[in-house]
Amino acid sequence: MKKRFLTASLAIILTTATVIPATLQEVRAANETNVVLAQEEHLSAQEFLDLAVTALTFQHGSDSMRQQIKDQWVKAGEISDLNATIKRDQAAQILVRAVNKEEKETSLAEYLEKANKLGFFNGVSSSTDFITKQDAGKLLNNVKQIKNGSNNEGIKEISVEDFMKNPGNFGYELSPDGNYITFASAWENRSNVFVKKMNDNSEPVRVSSSKDRDIAGFFWKEDALLYLKDKGGDENFHIYSTTFNGSVEKDLTPYPNVTVGILDSLQGVKDEILIMMNKEDATVFDVYKLNVKTGDTTHVAKNPGNITNWVADRNGNVRIAVATDGVEGTVLYRDSEKDEFRAFIKMDAGDEVMPLAFSKDNKFIYATSNKGRDKVEVVKYDLQGNEEVIMSNDEVDVSGVLYNADKDKLLYGAYATDKIHYQFFDQDFEKLFRQIQHKLGVQESEFGINDYNKEMTKFIVSVSSDTIYGKYYYYDSTTDELTELATLSPWLKAEELAEMHPISYKSRDGLIINGYLTLPKNKNAKDLPLIVNPHGGPWARDMWGFNPEVQLLANRGYAVLQVNFRSSTGYGKEFLQAGNKQWGLKIQDDITDGVQWAIDQGIADPKRIGIYGASFGGYATLAGITYTPDLYAAAVDYVGVSNIFTLLDTIPPYWETMRDMFYERVGHPEKDKELLTAVSPVFHADKIKTPLFVAQGANDPRVNKAESDQIVEALRARGVDVEYMLKDNEGHGFSNEENRIEFYNAMLKFLDHHLK
Repeated sequence: MKKRFLTASLAIILTTATVIPATLQEVRAANETNVVLAQEEHLSAQEFLDLAVTALTFQHGSDSMRQQIKDQWVKAGEISDLNATIKRDQAAQILVRAVNKEEKETSLAEYLEKANKLGFFNGVSSSTDFITKQDAGKLLNNVKQIKNGSNNEGIKEISVEDFMKNPGNFGYELSPDGNYITFASAWENRSNVFVKKMNDNSEPVRVSSSKDRDIAGFFWKEDALLYLKDKGGDENFHIYSTTFNGSVEKDLTPYPNVTVGILDSLQGVKDEILIMMNKEDATVFDVYKLNVKTGDTTHVAKNPGNITNWVADRNGNVRIAVATDGVEGTVLYRDSEKDEFRAFIKMDAGDEVMPLAFSKDNKFIYATSNKGRDKVEVVKYDLQGNEEVIMSNDEVDVSGVLYNADKDKLLYGAYATDKIHYQFFDQDFEKLFRQIQHKLGVQESEFGINDYNKEMTKFIVSVSSDTIYGKYYYYDSTTDELTELATLSPWLKAEELAEMHPISYKSRDGLIINGYLTLPKNKNAKDLPLIVNPHGGPWARDMWGFNPEVQLLANRGYAVLQVNFRSSTGYGKEFLQAGNKQWGLKIQDDITDGVQWAIDQGIADPKRIGIYGASFGGYATLAGITYTPDLYAAAVDYVGVSNIFTLLDTIPPYWETMRDMFYERVGHPEKDKELLTAVSPVFHADKIKTPLFVAQGANDPRVNKAESDQIVEALRARGVDVEYMLKDNEGHGFSNEENRIEFYNAMLKFLDHHLK
């Protein structure tokens, strides 16, 4: 493959009273203008920064995130002694940066002049050059109001269709020679594949004709264009080939109840790729060579029953395998395909070692690993298993790396704290990255390099943020020309959409919980109806970026709270394992504590709290209204789990190798029978009094239709009216455009009825 972006974390998507942190007292103090404090008690720069971060951001739990913000507001060397009393002009510089109004100021006097023009110091005593505690309260209250800039009238209503219909052309890729460009776009309300010749005025040609289901993905093999598709959401993905005019489409893996994964494109090998299929045994994946012209397959490696991943060397020989019982495991290695696999690296419970690629000379292996440490790091192994750490981060796991096979080099590693950030390993690539980034005028968290040709002279790049769905560009490094290709959902205007704020708070037992708060545009952040939206997984995480359903809710006046509760990935082994056997217990407490945090802030109206989640988030929704029934006034369960026993009994066959992981992290149906009974909402439906809306796909292979049927039947048996939307042509979530639009229209109607 000419490039690889490989994620490092496991992401299996199934996607009361509280202790108030001391910093919340600072929030209240910073927001009060009538607190009587000693007039002449001057603040140090450090004290002022602490108050400012608390009042002007939502980082109230994470010391590291607070420090990161302080470092952005005070550059190195600007304040030599943070313990010294802060002056007005220093405070002005900090606050101008805090509200993103910094332009070409070069002196503290200029920052002070701008702060005065903006009205920061209105009502603040000018009798002294220093800032008193009382002054700080007034000053920060002024800045907060100016920063919010709200007249509390909200924003014009945008239709559900505008948020949820197909967004236009997306997923742009270059052909290996750089002469063609491919993308997905809607045809007959389904995403299909289109091809366009570069530097040509001809119209794009549609090369797939799917009317029943969106194309799930597509890729090039030399001059062949391949795509993947399932049927009705059953997740049995097949590989299809298509000609450039779309006249001939062929299912290359036409086997019933079989799903296919791409293992290696076998660069330099004509017409063949390596794939994984569960054709011989539904529970495990063997390796095959697939001829992309004829569909012929050749068996390459037999799975003994416990292999979850395979890696081929640079010659296309399968020489690495990852074996696991779901809890402990071993990375296996062999010198050639004629040799037997032998143990290479042992993985204890909680260890995650993911081999990514062989070096060009096949003498080293790049991988991500948390073996012997808490956080996932980028490492390099020699063939004796000796490790060299290439990249690490003290706060979070490395979330992905970009490896270039031709350069035989890792180009960068990515990590996500509040947003995505990068660490570069190639100076030329970083220079190119920064050059395009500067040309587009965006932050690194908003910019991505999506694809490039073999020579790395032609690039597909993109821009996306919390208020920008996505824009695609073509960049030619030989001419330094940047050409816009497409804007996703161009009818959505960034200035009408809501900002997504990184947050942190402390759970009742002291864990730092990170997440995101999206506030409705042009509304005061006070006594708002709030939707808490727990993510799926639970071994996944929410990220900063564009989210159509969050934007839809915010557009309708809801604050939206997303929390990365314990068991979320990205925050290290210890944080993930803190969620083991805590479904409905401490995981749910983290969500509840987040709601209480929003109430304590004055943001959320405690009488108008709703909860909505999909997959595990659907379970958390049901658990929320079961175990904290007085907290929520409305709930929406989307393909969610109601009975953990039946969930474990109906997992897809190809998850069988992970069964022990489910037992370790969720609970064993026999050994933990009492626990699982206690935390399965279906057995406690008598406690539910919150109005509930349930949505389910009939073909869902992960969360079986019975999960929704059970809770609906249990509640209806008690005479509780539950809205139930079932779609016969959907699986784990609604993919088809018309179903998405119908679901979100119904959900909004339901939430508005109960929360407004």
